[in-house]
Amino acid sequence: MASKQFTFAYGHGTKTFDYEENDILKVVRTEDFPPMQNIEQGILDAINHPIGSPALSEIVKPGDTVAFICNDPTRVANSYDFMPVFVNEMNRLGVPDENMRIVFSLGTHRVMTHEEMVEQVGKEVASRIKMYNSVATNADDFEYFGDTSRGTPVWINKLLCDVDHVILTGTIVHHYFSGYGGGRKAILPGCAAMETVRKNHSWMLDPHAGLGIMEGNPCYEDQMEGVALFAKGRSLFLFNAVLNAKHEFLKMFAGDYIKAHKVACSFVDEVYGCVIPKEADLVIASCGGYPKDINVYQMQKTMDNAMCAVREGGVVILLAECIEGSGSAKLEETFKRLKTPEAIRKELEDNFQIGANKAFAITRPQSKADFVLVTKLDKDLAKSMHFAATTECVDEAIAIAKQKLGDHPATILMPEGSLTVPRVA
Repeated sequence: MASKQFTFAYGHGTKTFDYEENDILKVVRTEDFPPMQNIEQGILDAINHPIGSPALSEIVKPGDTVAFICNDPTRVANSYDFMPVFVNEMNRLGVPDENMRIVFSLGTHRVMTHEEMVEQVGKEVASRIKMYNSVATNADDFEYFGDTSRGTPVWINKLLCDVDHVILTGTIVHHYFSGYGGGRKAILPGCAAMETVRKNHSWMLDPHAGLGIMEGNPCYEDQMEGVALFAKGRSLFLFNAVLNAKHEFLKMFAGDYIKAHKVACSFVDEVYGCVIPKEADLVIASCGGYPKDINVYQMQKTMDNAMCAVREGGVVILLAECIEGSGSAKLEETFKRLKTPEAIRKELEDNFQIGANKAFAITRPQSKADFVLVTKLDKDLAKSMHFAATTECVDEAIAIAKQKLGDHPATILMPEGSLTVPRVA
């Protein structure tokens, strides 16, 4: 039988392996849209012809104050491409550098170093504009805006509260329980206090919280309601982009943070959604390399996408370097203390904790299929997290899978696993 060579992203590098072509049902990739050629022009077109909102030039007045929300390193945002254009455009509209600030939407992620901030927005912007981390655990940094109807207390970073305009930036991909990234997520969970995020994310246990779902998704609806409480009487402007697997811009969306985001999400479905002939015995998936496989916390999102492609009782081989380990001490502690998926779910229902929620998110796809990791993650740690096996060699992982599935498993390959969402026709 003819075998073919494949090269998948892994950390900052790649892993190469051979696979028998006759056993491959499909190679799942993002739709091949042409990347944008003139990025600066694309940004200016988006902000001058926004969706559901006047142009930025009509909104911003000379001397106004502006807070930009930018992504942390766990998201591929290409902020260094659009932030210089935004800052210069603000100058043109009469907003001096000292009237602008950048707030990094960490959510509950670790604090960024100054070097990482510079890397995200580029040296020029970093040298001109003040930059801040939004740290969920610093209670004094947040202002209270009331509770949502689902009981989430809305605490938003004060750095967004005393400016004339808040500009939400970032990129959009599917999200495993909030439906989609981007849009309101820059503020909640991005720039919200720990208790706000904890209460909101507790809705991930609800069966209606899922990938690509907005309507009826309690987590998404709670985020929207929380941001609306903050947004009342304020000027919010959205700038979201959709990238391909090579991190190139495909399209940009700007304007009203609700309307522009909805239009962007339908494009996300076009780019990342993918029809498969049937669920496979074996799925071989890469997260897409760094930062998508920086740690278990980020890698888990690819597990959900791979789960859409594998049959009940099948095997997923996941290429995820996890150079920063698990990404959460709470996650590790939860797995060491609670030995079964049932115990994890029960505790979350009684007392939802950030970090522990990822333990639930990891065991959910494992209830459908065995996950074999190609990784640098500590073997004992991976075992405590219920992964079937770990290795640093793809061929060895394939051999482990074939012990269970036989010599010719019907296989789906997912080289861009963190982006693509397979569905059976």
